[in-house]
Amino acid sequence: MPVAASAIYFLNLRGDVLINRLYRDDVGGNMVDAFRTHIMQTKELGTCPVRQIGGCSFFYMRISNVYIVIVVSSNANVACAFKFVVEAVTLFKSYFGGAFDEDAIRNNFVLIYELLDEIMDFGYPQNLSPEILKLYITQEGVRSPFSSKTADKPVPNATLQVTGAVGWRREGLVYKKNEVFLDIVESVNLLMSSKGSVLRCDVTGKILMKCFLSGMPDLKLGLNDKIGLEKESQIKSRPPKSGKTIELDDVTFHQCVNLTRFNSEKTVSFVPPDGEFELMKYRITEGVNLPFRVLPTIKELGRTRMEVNVKVKSVFGAKMFALGVVVKIPVPKQTAKTSFQVTSGRAKYNASIDCLVWKIRKFPGQTEPTLSAEVELISTIAEKKSWTRPPIQMEFQVPMFTASGLRVRFLKVWEKSGYNTVEWVRYITKGGSYEVRC
Repeated sequence: MPVAASAIYFLNLRGDVLINRLYRDDVGGNMVDAFRTHIMQTKELGTCPVRQIGGCSFFYMRISNVYIVIVVSSNANVACAFKFVVEAVTLFKSYFGGAFDEDAIRNNFVLIYELLDEIMDFGYPQNLSPEILKLYITQEGVRSPFSSKTADKPVPNATLQVTGAVGWRREGLVYKKNEVFLDIVESVNLLMSSKGSVLRCDVTGKILMKCFLSGMPDLKLGLNDKIGLEKESQIKSRPPKSGKTIELDDVTFHQCVNLTRFNSEKTVSFVPPDGEFELMKYRITEGVNLPFRVLPTIKELGRTRMEVNVKVKSVFGAKMFALGVVVKIPVPKQTAKTSFQVTSGRAKYNASIDCLVWKIRKFPGQTEPTLSAEVELISTIAEKKSWTRPPIQMEFQVPMFTASGLRVRFLKVWEKSGYNTVEWVRYITKGGSYEVRC
């Protein structure tokens, strides 16, 4: 269920109440005394942000020198409560010139009470958008003398944005050149055995957009996801197109996306915010195209020598290339001297992280550079402990390649004036937790 907050308190570090608001009558006004006695005056402050005392739950967060405490008497959504606190602090900062502390609260009692009445109704969170609230709560807060942030300009057409649910975009935007930039950024998380078999693999991705469009455009994005293609073929009464399809997991959208249309048509339709924003996030667990395969061979020759051979094969197309490739190969702490031979890039020993660091500035596709190294170890009198080999780690960035296989099928822009737009699409795959056991 939602937050259903009974009360909210703003306390300073001594536990004095700066301001409070009771939304329900199921808790007494002295509940803050229980918070001071059982939490603030004990050593448990800061150990857990959620505490139960008696029949009530306390959710608290410290911002600067202020504690914000939400009291609930029933089972409530904790994540929603903390999300509300973060959004509320952002709202207060927009009114106070970027500051939120004890002095800002004392200087803006009346404004805070008015905002608390608007952003929560009977304990349930309401609209917390600064752009919307500033349309009808026009009172300016007492700004901190140390704040250099300029006041936000008022947004026109309050009626449309307060009731029309397009609070993320204002009307009247005009650009000489209408452009849309779309980036698909993916991170590959991999754990591979020393023999090349995949033990764990998934891809986390996000679609970033930057829009410079006039008016109130309506955008429609089509991807090669399996469900979307099947739904499109049903609507158009024709067999689905051939080609690779993928299954997206754990999809989350920006608030601008029309979820009703997505549930019915499986297409991403939205009125975009102006400028840069994150349209959606997703995860892929099956059918991952690995950009690299790492084949290590590490031999311990007695107590004072090691041989390290590592081959890295780029699996993506020959016309593509990776940038900023870094391979970190772990070695024992008692390493004294190293010597290298590499077919591409440069390598060195980094004693601070106990790794051989192999860097390749530009890594072409369908190539297999190798590293060969001899490692000399310090001989110790104490009994040698077996070296637990940490995994090899890899960092990289591959432009115009997606490990998930996700592709943009179309990006349509419609606006009543009918202007022409320029669309730019870019793909980037990065190494997240890309590890290979050695």
